Amino acid sequence: MGRLYAAVALVVALSFNVMTAQAQEAGVWVQVEAQPTLGEAQARVRAYAAQFEDVNGYYLGSGWYGIAFGPYAPEDAATLLRDLLDRRAIPADSYISDGAQFQQQFWPIGVGAQTAPQSLPNSPASDLPDVAANTSAEPTVDAPVIAEPVIAEPVIIEPVIIEPVVPEAPDETVREAQAGEETLTRPQKEQLQVALQWAGFYDGAIDGAYGRGTRNSMAAWQEANSFEATGILTTRQRTALLAAYNAVLEGLDLQVVRDDATGIEMQIPTGVVAFSAYEPPFARFTPKGDVQATVLLISQEGDQTRLYGLYEILQTLEIMPPNGPRDRSENSFEIEGINGRIHSYTYATLVGGQIKGFALIWPAGDEERRSRLLETMKASFTPVTGVLDPGIAAPGGDQAVDLISGLEVRQPIISRSGFYIDAGGTVLTTTEVLDNCGYLTIDEDHIAALAYRDDALGIAVLRPEILLAPIGIAAFQTGVPRLQADVAVSGYPYGGVLTMPALTFGRLADIRGLNGEDEVKRLDLVAQAGDAGGPVFDNGGAVLGMLLPRAVQNGQVLPPEVSFSVDAPAIIASLATAGIAALTTDQVSFMPPETLTREAPKMTVLVSCWE
Repeated sequence: MGRLYAAVALVVALSFNVMTAQAQEAGVWVQVEAQPTLGEAQARVRAYAAQFEDVNGYYLGSGWYGIAFGPYAPEDAATLLRDLLDRRAIPADSYISDGAQFQQQFWPIGVGAQTAPQSLPNSPASDLPDVAANTSAEPTVDAPVIAEPVIAEPVIIEPVIIEPVVPEAPDETVREAQAGEETLTRPQKEQLQVALQWAGFYDGAIDGAYGRGTRNSMAAWQEANSFEATGILTTRQRTALLAAYNAVLEGLDLQVVRDDATGIEMQIPTGVVAFSAYEPPFARFTPKGDVQATVLLISQEGDQTRLYGLYEILQTLEIMPPNGPRDRSENSFEIEGINGRIHSYTYATLVGGQIKGFALIWPAGDEERRSRLLETMKASFTPVTGVLDPGIAAPGGDQAVDLISGLEVRQPIISRSGFYIDAGGTVLTTTEVLDNCGYLTIDEDHIAALAYRDDALGIAVLRPEILLAPIGIAAFQTGVPRLQADVAVSGYPYGGVLTMPALTFGRLADIRGLNGEDEVKRLDLVAQAGDAGGPVFDNGGAVLGMLLPRAVQNGQVLPPEVSFSVDAPAIIASLATAGIAALTTDQVSFMPPETLTREAPKMTVLVSCWE
């Protein structure tokens, strides 16, 4: 045993001396680890950087990523290697490297590769400064910007693996291919199964286990691509398969972006979006070409209540269509929105009092590229130190009632007025609000369905999905009103801009239409488009009818003070044919305008048609 130990020690010493001699002319590195994925390598390099100086990360080729200290003069590197090995601070198989294999540098982020030898630090490892805490090449914004703000744009580093490296060596034998396959990690094997599935040759489980189904799919792929059908992919074949799989991402220019302002690092398609602005809690990346895509980084301090509030607010935005799955847990949520224009996905999580996440908004009809991009972004999303300062946004930015943090609130196609006609929340409104609707709402909060429509009269009846309990219900006037009597219409003249309905006062000009129609009353009243569908009251608070939309009469544009309403008896008769009962009264009384102003909003609602 002693002779064996001495022989091994001699071989190690000789090998070490040879490597050191070869590196005499330039700086060398102490290479400590190699990892098969970028994510694993980034995690390990951060751990080393928290304890040591001069930590670097490089792509080594063939899908491997190396971690090395240096560069140092050869004698300093040898001293450091022995010291770290003696203290068991690095793996036992660490060695001195001349860096010939080093390609793109992925750590430190935004720093070019070092080539000049560094002086060996004299301080022990525990005294070395933490170099992982400030790796951005741009300054971090620490305070609100007051004037002429200088916003720290995210640091973009070159991607280390976007296009697979095509080997130049001759293809392998079956035995060599099998040996190469055995070195693959399980995630790498699963990736090949995913690529085979995408290519249409595999329909089994993505489990990294190469059984008969996987082997048959490999053989079928080989045959289809003019290779010998061995069922074992060579390195070159694996590269070709993955290259075809990744071809859909060409032009997106996926790059790792670290934004120290938000404390988020992830891959972003910098070929189609560019950093635009900070609008807390968002960092916005907006389109820079023909692809109308948007990426949001989400970052703010908060607790579960704030997380849930963000979940609700996001669903009111134009970029978050209402159709699509939603999922909310105790400390995270996902929102997917789909319509004819866009397909969006949003994710956020709460960890340590910080809410962080991202959103991808992509044009509809490009599903393969969107899903592949989203898969990459999800896998690369990494919270890092920092959270977005709520005062970072530049003053004087876009401000409007229909904007939240610079993003448009989703708006209805059309909004009109309506009013309750029974105790369950059934609403009468105008048919003008019905066309091209994906769905209807009452007061924007309650989904409603069409229960009845009468296109001849222009009335529609809506029922809420969940029964409501209105404070006020319309009582239709069956008596004959007096000409020139005071009337008022209650409605939302400007759609949802106002949170409460408004009353517009006028007079009853005629109990018939211009052509003598009995079912229509003419009003001397200036109404707005949003008032259509609202109740028309007599001066006692009874409902004389429903206000009709303004329309061109026989090619003529009528004066603004000429309005029309559907007569109450015509409404009652139409509802009766559908089996809908209505509350009626024949009493003529008097109600002061201020009292009517208080009572009318209790039964008046905003009816909205959404995409």
